[in-house]
Amino acid sequence: MQVGVLALQGDFREHLNALAQCGVQGVEIRTPAELDKIDALIIPGGESTTIVSLAKTFDVFEQIKKRIADGMPTYGSCAGMIMLADHIVAAKDGQETFGGIDITVRRNAFGRQVDSFESDISAPAISKSPIHAIFIRAPWVEKVGKSVEVLASYEGSDGASHPVAVRQGHLLATAFHPEITDDFSVHRYFLEKVCS
Repeated sequence: MQVGVLALQGDFREHLNALAQCGVQGVEIRTPAELDKIDALIIPGGESTTIVSLAKTFDVFEQIKKRIADGMPTYGSCAGMIMLADHIVAAKDGQETFGGIDITVRRNAFGRQVDSFESDISAPAISKSPIHAIFIRAPWVEKVGKSVEVLASYEGSDGASHPVAVRQGHLLATAFHPEITDDFSVHRYFLEKVCS
């Protein structure tokens, strides 16, 4: 199985390292030809509107959207979660996504860069042990569709518990950044469960 990491912006190198730690040689994806050769895709954290802009500049936006709709296993972390969401709260005017997961996300829900934090969260479907999660200008999920499985939640500043890890069939998304920790359980879950 060939796993690509969208390498237009954001922390794609960290995802490539996480894949390597799981015994998979990931490949950087920037062009339509490179995208044609992969079986699964990871969309890294970064800035969601910039990812859209660059994906269009590199002529891969519509191709990624179609591949996702056609069933390509895809995992998105932080901005990647926003890119996989069907709906966005507090979106910039005209903001687009690849879509695929029947969720509504709120951009920067946990606050600005200075409000970034780390916490251990429970996600039993992914790992028996708590996952060390790093939230950086992270989104949270405000609504989930019937076919969406919530894998982990976290209490927001509004006092409500919000999903921060979700799966819908061949798609996985987290609001946090497992790729910048030494816990590779999310990547293993993606490779072993979502991609299978």
